[in-house]
Amino acid sequence: MDLLKGKVAVVTGAARGIGRMIALRFAQEGADVAFTDLSRDENMETLEKELSDLGVKCKGYVSDASNFEQAHQVIDQVVEDFEKVDVLVNNAGITRDTLLMRMDEEMWDLVIKVNLKSVFNFTKAVQKYMLKARAGSIINMSSVVGVNGNAGQANYSASKAGILGFTKSVAKELGSRSVRCNAIAPGFILTDMTGKLPENVKEEWIKTIPLKRGGLPEDVANVSLFLASDLSSYMTGQTLQVCGGMSV
Repeated sequence: MDLLKGKVAVVTGAARGIGRMIALRFAQEGADVAFTDLSRDENMETLEKELSDLGVKCKGYVSDASNFEQAHQVIDQVVEDFEKVDVLVNNAGITRDTLLMRMDEEMWDLVIKVNLKSVFNFTKAVQKYMLKARAGSIINMSSVVGVNGNAGQANYSASKAGILGFTKSVAKELGSRSVRCNAIAPGFILTDMTGKLPENVKEEWIKTIPLKRGGLPEDVANVSLFLASDLSSYMTGQTLQVCGGMSV
């Protein structure tokens, strides 16, 4: 199937992990893909090649998603290069985990800026193009800890919970112009980020998951594809939890 044939998608923070898989999955379904990351390194260049090999137009852009001006510059450049934007995936994010008693102001501010402000930055930048086209799908990457909280992640949980409120508000604001905005809340996904956790921590996480395994980036990418495509044309303001049932 070519679920995204003729569409242009922007994925932030896509040089690795979940964002990379989303970019590839979109390209497999026919989308032209623009993606961002902090630097032009081997990860960005290999992703460009993989996307190009799938027969779609693609380009990586160096951008700090937490920077308001850079976000607008990137979206304007994407529209100049690709002529439009049909799908935006706000995926850029970081962690600075520690208990609240040990968390300093810099750790709090940085996570809120990268995880939450970046979503505002890119959504603000892309909305004028989507409103003019009277079409578009915005997908915001939240987390199950944004739904349920988690000890040692007060900053991350707050940033991801903020994304959920933002998603619902944007859905209400833009819905009359057929622009949809939904969120995904992944659970324990096996990426480089979670790979740094001690084995005993990972084992404890998996015990809380009814499916008894960590998720794969492909699991999140497939749900992103659904929300990006016309299969979800009557869905907006929703949060889909991709967590193996750990929130049940």
